[in-house]
Amino acid sequence: MEFFTILLSSLLTVVSPVSLIIDNIAEDAIRSRLEQVEQLAVRVDNTPSYQLLQGQVERVRIAGRGLFLKPDIRIELLELETDPIHLDLSSLRKSTDSSPQALLEQPFQAGVRLVLTESDLNRALLSPIVTAQLKQLGRRFLGGSQRNYEFLNPRIEFLGENRLSFLLEVQEGNAPPLAVRIESGISLVSGHLVELIEPEILVENDAFPPELVSKLAGSLRDSLDIRTLEGAGIIMRLLELNIGTSELEATAFVRVNSSESAPAASQ
Repeated sequence: MEFFTILLSSLLTVVSPVSLIIDNIAEDAIRSRLEQVEQLAVRVDNTPSYQLLQGQVERVRIAGRGLFLKPDIRIELLELETDPIHLDLSSLRKSTDSSPQALLEQPFQAGVRLVLTESDLNRALLSPIVTAQLKQLGRRFLGGSQRNYEFLNPRIEFLGENRLSFLLEVQEGNAPPLAVRIESGISLVSGHLVELIEPEILVENDAFPPELVSKLAGSLRDSLDIRTLEGAGIIMRLLELNIGTSELEATAFVRVNSSESAPAASQ
């Protein structure tokens, strides 16, 4: 969700009484909050223009390629189109450290198309922030074991037809590492749950029993349910998810509630 924070922060920067927002200003504001940008185009629509001075933006359209949120976290392609945006400029003038979400007068809503490449995901898997999350996920996958496991050399392979494999080495203490391969199909359930289809687990090429695989997959169900974001006032519904042989493409609807808004009911 970091990109939405960047977008809202950028709008707060350029919507002010001292200048009217223009596309180039919005683009520069977004670029300044990213580590690196290969291509970026921003279009801000607003009629009449004086509404900008009141914190109202009719629509923002963004198309970007090669967007680096962090030095090792890259988005291949991002297309975003917002609904009307309403910002509380009076609160902005009173506080310099409020979060963008706290300065929304009405919920922020947008349609998003996202493309991630296999190589970019594998680079991200080696980043410190993702490594820490993998360790937490690994412990949950192992039933909350407190034993000293290390998860080494994680890698994703896109197999096409909405199927992928996750490879890594698991090492306990000074024991030799074990090669683990997890393969599964992916399906969407009601736009909020990513379901594993016919998952398989192999350790040193020996397959886990299906009943054990099913139990372990069930332990990951909560991690694959994006409704967990709703506690933070973020509603997301995946409309489409496709995995080819080199890219993952997703389209989604995102709603970020203002601090005063109650979270929408789950659908």
